[in-house]
Amino acid sequence: MLSAMRGFCARKAPPRLIRDHIDPAPLMLGNDVLGDCTSAALGNHARATAALGGFQVDVTTAQAEAFYSLSTGYVPGDPRTDNGGVEVDVLTTAMRDGYAVTNQTLFPIWGSADPGDLNGLRNIMAGMSAGYIAVQFADADLWEDENGNLAPVLDTDIPASRGDPNPNPKNGHAPLIWGYAGTDDTDICDLITWGTLQKVTWRWIKSRIMEVHAIAWRQLMPATGLAPTGQDWEALVAANDAYLRGAA
Repeated sequence: MLSAMRGFCARKAPPRLIRDHIDPAPLMLGNDVLGDCTSAALGNHARATAALGGFQVDVTTAQAEAFYSLSTGYVPGDPRTDNGGVEVDVLTTAMRDGYAVTNQTLFPIWGSADPGDLNGLRNIMAGMSAGYIAVQFADADLWEDENGNLAPVLDTDIPASRGDPNPNPKNGHAPLIWGYAGTDDTDICDLITWGTLQKVTWRWIKSRIMEVHAIAWRQLMPATGLAPTGQDWEALVAANDAYLRGAA
């Protein structure tokens, strides 16, 4: 748990996190044909972190699918094994074995936070590039227009014609949460998912969110004032080391 980073989690998060001037360059990474959203989100988290530092990391669909196999047991070509991933298991695999991208292997450290702690989530976004979250879409959220696009903004105020507005456990997904225009319920946030940025409201996040995790790639992190302090960083490293020693 991110409680190891006492100063980082407790500080008041920025009132807004506008990143319209930064392109995180999200990729689909096979998530249109496979349930590899946990792996795709990891690859896109590395790319988002790199973008904040003014460079980019090359991640291919084949690499994302290879990590999906490594972290979940998916067997390429066997749809019976395409069952998605458990986020904490996927993150543990990445920390232990690395996430192989072009010309390098990246090793994250990570921690989990209370999904009801939106201040903590905003600190994760501001200090560790993006939140790695789990959500449950409502059937109505997955409504598409005639061009196959989701609604421009996902919200809890949904026309009845779009279907059931309640979160559906069958619609689990792992996007990243990247930026926000404010902290009111109706203020807009940006999700990185399915190779693009999808706008949602904070009240939609409150309704749909199930898990929150923070990921730090020490090989990629920019030296910003919002990054974890040295003391908090060392506490997280120590917690990760202890977790690995005890992990099955």
